[in-house]
Parts: sequence; C-alpha cells; structure tokens
Amino acid sequence: MNNQLLSIRETCSRTTLSRTTLWQKVKRGEFPKPIGLGDGIRKAFVASEVDAWIAARVAERDEVAA
Repeated sequence: MNNQLLSIRETCSRTTLSRTTLWQKVKRGEFPKPIGLGDGIRKAFVASEVDAWIAARVAERDEVAA
C-alpha cells in the first residue's frame, strides 16, 4: 500500500483534473477526500487512493468497450 501523500498540485497533475474540478468531485463524493496536515489549511491526498480512483476510471472504460 502506498501511503505517500500528494499535494493538490501533484494530484491535479496525476489525474489531469483542474483544481476546481478536483474539489467539485471531492465535494460530490466522486473523488477520495484529502487528509488534513494539522495546520487546518494544508490538505494532501493519499497516493494509493488516487491510484485506485484512476484504476476505476480505466475499468469503467474497459467495461463500456467490451
């Protein structure tokens, strides 16, 4: 399990989502919630959760193509 933390910038880069779209998806429950880093401001995403979200998008694509 990859418990590496990704910044918002890294998460956007990894998913190709804009910051606005990323936060909208988090708010709607369509993307893993970030964790707080203790200062009440900074947030980070768990890399394994982001990777699982990406894998699920690939699986959805493959289901439709089959």
